[in-house]
Order: sequence, then structure tokens, then C-alpha cells
Amino acid sequence: MKPLSPLGGVRRASLDGLFYLLGSILYALSVNVFTAPNQIAPGGVTGIATLVNYLTGLPIGTGILVVNLPLFVASWRFLGRDSTLRTAVVTVVSSVIIDVTAPFVPPFRGDKILTAVFGGVLAGAGLGLIFMRGATTGGSEIVARLLERRFRHIPIGRLILMVDAVVVATAAVVYRNLESALYAMILIFVSSMVMNRLIYGGDSGKMLLIMTQKEKEVANAVLETLERGVTILHAEGAYTGEPRRVLLVAVRPAQVYTLRMLVYDRDPQAFIIVASTDEVLGEGFKQVEKE
Repeated sequence: MKPLSPLGGVRRASLDGLFYLLGSILYALSVNVFTAPNQIAPGGVTGIATLVNYLTGLPIGTGILVVNLPLFVASWRFLGRDSTLRTAVVTVVSSVIIDVTAPFVPPFRGDKILTAVFGGVLAGAGLGLIFMRGATTGGSEIVARLLERRFRHIPIGRLILMVDAVVVATAAVVYRNLESALYAMILIFVSSMVMNRLIYGGDSGKMLLIMTQKEKEVANAVLETLERGVTILHAEGAYTGEPRRVLLVAVRPAQVYTLRMLVYDRDPQAFIIVASTDEVLGEGFKQVEKE
């Protein structure tokens, strides 16, 4: 890969900083306006810091830094320097913004469902901007990646969910209110949906693996009718040992029904696997611009 020019490096660093700053501001608004004033612990280190703030009065941003410090040391040792530096920078920036803005933003005291939804929207948007530029806010992800080294059979997403679940359950005990935990679950769900939507945009798609005896006929129909590319994979039946060809097609979700009808009109015995994809890059989908 051709290295970035000095100007390109400055541009990328500046863009990274802008995304980190905007993401941190949105995340701080979620904490100060919606979650903390309404006794909702949003999981992860922020949730722990929110509980500590409730019990001791320690500022939430300061609590986030205190809890993250040993995690940074472990991350530096086991997960690598570059990712740890980025995460440390973002964590410091977001923590400072949370504490600095806390006295100046009015808390929302309305309906708890609205609190959970809009708090999740702001948190998801903020985290999405940060994740898009290769950083995190520490906390759950660091813990999950460290646990992954020990429990390699458990997906990282499930480990993060387990860490958040422990914090949410603890919040129900600290606040002595089961509803706080339930609202936190709504907030985490909304946050993750918004974050994924922001990171992957509207470029999600469906990937279909089509096994048919009429692969040429089906492939031509897809090319002519849907104007989508088709890749022919060479495979072998495990039971029969016979060579066969599998069609690989990526389409928009709205095109799945049409594609299925194209296939079954030509081969009623066809076998189709439909898989969801978070993002599809290339012609007909999202075009990636070189930085």
C-alpha cells in the first residue's frame, strides 16, 4: 500500500480528531441530559461511573477515567499500542467533556421511555462517530477483548453484552428499582441499532448462495433482470462426491423476493441460503473513496 503523504496524514488526523470531538459531545449529552439524571446506568464503564456518582458524588467523567486506567495498562500489554493510544485519547476527551458540560446542560425529567430512546440515540450516534475512525471509549470493549483471550469460543459481541448485563443488573440493586435496569436495556438496544446504522449506513444487503442444476440459466436471469453480478463457486457434494457449482449473489433486501422467484421459476428444486450482511462494498453498492 502506498504510504500517506504528509498532507494526507494531517488531513486524516484532523478528520479523526473532529469525529472524536463530535462523538464525545453527543455521548456527553446522552449521559448528562438523559441517563444520569434519571438513574439509568447505560452499561460498561460509563454505567459503573454513573453508579459511583450516585453513591459517592464522584463526577462521572472522572469515574470513567479511574476505572479505565487499569484497563489501559492491560490493553497496552495484551492488545497493542496503537489501539490503546486511540482509545485512551478518546476516553480522556469524552470524560473531560462529560464533567465540564454537566453543570451547564439541563437534565430531561420527562417520560422514561423517551429518556431511554433519545439517550440511546445520542449515545449510539456518538459512539458510531468514534468507532468509524478506529477508536473506542474503552470500558466494555477492552474487558471483552481481554476475556476473549481466555474464552476464545465466545464471540466478542456476546462478551460485551455479558459485561453490560452485569452492570445493568448491579444498577437494579444499587437504585433498588428494577425499572432502571429495564430502561437501560432499551437504551443499550437503541444505542447499538443507531451505532450500527451510522457505521454501516444504508449499505447493508443480502448474500444468497444458490445451488441449482440450471446455474447458467439462473445466472443469466440475474444478470439481465436484476443487473447484479453473479460469482460461480466450484464445490463438491459431501455425500455424492460429485462436482457442482454454487452461485453467489449480493442484492439489496428489497430484491430478495424477485431473485427467489427468478430462481424457482427456472428450478423448483433449487436450494437457497439467504444471509444478512452489515455492509456491501463495490459496484452497485457503497463506493469506497481513497483517502
